[in-house]
Amino acid sequence: MSADTAPLTKVDSAVSGLSSSPPKDAAKEKGHRRTSSSAAGVYNISDLEKEGKELQIAKETQKLNWKLNTSPATLDEKDTLKKFLTTPPVKKIDLHFPLGLEVTARNLKGVTIKDALDAIYKQFKKKADDELELPILEGFVWDKEESWTRLEVRQKKEGAPASKSKKSKKGDE
Repeated sequence: MSADTAPLTKVDSAVSGLSSSPPKDAAKEKGHRRTSSSAAGVYNISDLEKEGKELQIAKETQKLNWKLNTSPATLDEKDTLKKFLTTPPVKKIDLHFPLGLEVTARNLKGVTIKDALDAIYKQFKKKADDELELPILEGFVWDKEESWTRLEVRQKKEGAPASKSKKSKKGDE
């Protein structure tokens, strides 16, 4: 086959202009790796365990009276949702339910109350009200003796009487 030995005269337009080695600029960009987008002062929970630092849970979680199968966006306390779930803030934390279910709340800038409620809501959003034995969030408990890296989720049967919404006022008139 004489075609194999003849010099190539046509050049594919997709390949033309490329050299066998990448340009020097591209090599520099590959060498730089983006740092994680975690905020300063946000800890990994396992590091806190090694250091023996205690976790404090935000007290606001006990006053929410939030129903597990409703979106956290429906809560009136928008400022409360932005607060960190724990002090010091952590990147991720496991939320353990009494019956064995475990969900993980994650946020590289520090897990907020909203992140925890979103993780819980994702598990319960398809459940009907009558399917939930204890539908209201009572709060979270941290038991370092049992597990340093997770919070126990406490639930209750009924929430405190919620303030009347606009819908019920129209019905009263």
